[in-house]
Amino acid sequence: MRVKTNYIFIVIIVTCLTAFGCMMVYSASCYSAAYHYGNEYFFLYKQIFGIVIGLALMIGLSFFDYHKLKKYKWLFVIITLVLLVLVFIPGIGTESYGAKRWVSLLGISLQPSEVAKFALVIFLAAYLSDNHDKIKSFRSLLIPLGVAGVICLLVILEPSMSVTMCLGFITLFMLIVGGISKKHAIMLSVPAALSVPALIAAEPYRLKRLFAFINPWASPQGEGFQLIQSLYSLGSGGWFGVGLFNSRQKYLFLPFAESDFIFSVIGEEFGLVGCLLLMAVFLALIMLLVKIALNAPDRFGTLLASGIAFIIAIQTILNIAVVTGSIPPTGLPLPFISSGGTSVMMFMAGIGICLNILRLSKKKSAFAAD
Repeated sequence: MRVKTNYIFIVIIVTCLTAFGCMMVYSASCYSAAYHYGNEYFFLYKQIFGIVIGLALMIGLSFFDYHKLKKYKWLFVIITLVLLVLVFIPGIGTESYGAKRWVSLLGISLQPSEVAKFALVIFLAAYLSDNHDKIKSFRSLLIPLGVAGVICLLVILEPSMSVTMCLGFITLFMLIVGGISKKHAIMLSVPAALSVPALIAAEPYRLKRLFAFINPWASPQGEGFQLIQSLYSLGSGGWFGVGLFNSRQKYLFLPFAESDFIFSVIGEEFGLVGCLLLMAVFLALIMLLVKIALNAPDRFGTLLASGIAFIIAIQTILNIAVVTGSIPPTGLPLPFISSGGTSVMMFMAGIGICLNILRLSKKKSAFAAD
């Protein structure tokens, strides 16, 4: 009975988040979409399209035995690498704001780095569960580190430091949950931490973003503009917000209001209370996914559900931290909410996998009871 209740709660939460996301994408983008594309529903239509496909994936994967994913772990890696390479091929890869992060296939735009996060979780969960008895040996870590390293290299070349860092966090988390030794965890954590300032220093625009984060008012019309506008948006919301569709910052003041900075518009329209309520919903979803991981039928299910829960958690935390000026700006979307068809599709697919783990946990529990 408890399993069924958790199943229903997860479906309700995801449905509410995606529906709320559609409403906020429209609210945040209607003016800019009409101004730039002549259609105020431009971003909303794209979001709905992504949700429809995501819903099909979520339902399908909830009935697809997750154990079969293990058989295709290398196929997922190969597909991911091919997609990441395609972004650099003229005519297939598309560039926006100096970054090559999308591929256009059959008229459909896809962001491979969003696929890479979940493909990496599936591969690591499969590899670590198959080699759990050898995982204390550093030699056994060479393959997962190699796969993660190649994926991170292709992503940083796009360039996308935020997604690269996210992939690095995912890899380290999966390895720790998979059972690597404390010594190896420290050995991997230290160079990973040192690589962050190195990557920032490698590109002038990243240094400018860092300085803008430290003091955005030093360049209010330059690198600090987006953060300042985000803070204006959040500050205008007060306790209860200015009301749905009444945001003023969306009138071309706040860049990427419908995607990376949609939480700012949420704060402006629903206030601090609305933000806290949304954060509570995310927390409830993450806790339910962690519960699935703890009660999974096997090690693979535990690692798989843990990884998916971690992706949702880390992206939610980082996105909110960015728009509140707690960390330097990154380009990570708010799960289920931000505009982005690939993102919402992959997150819903991840939920489908977790629901299947929950379904099989229920069967295992029933068998044990007999």
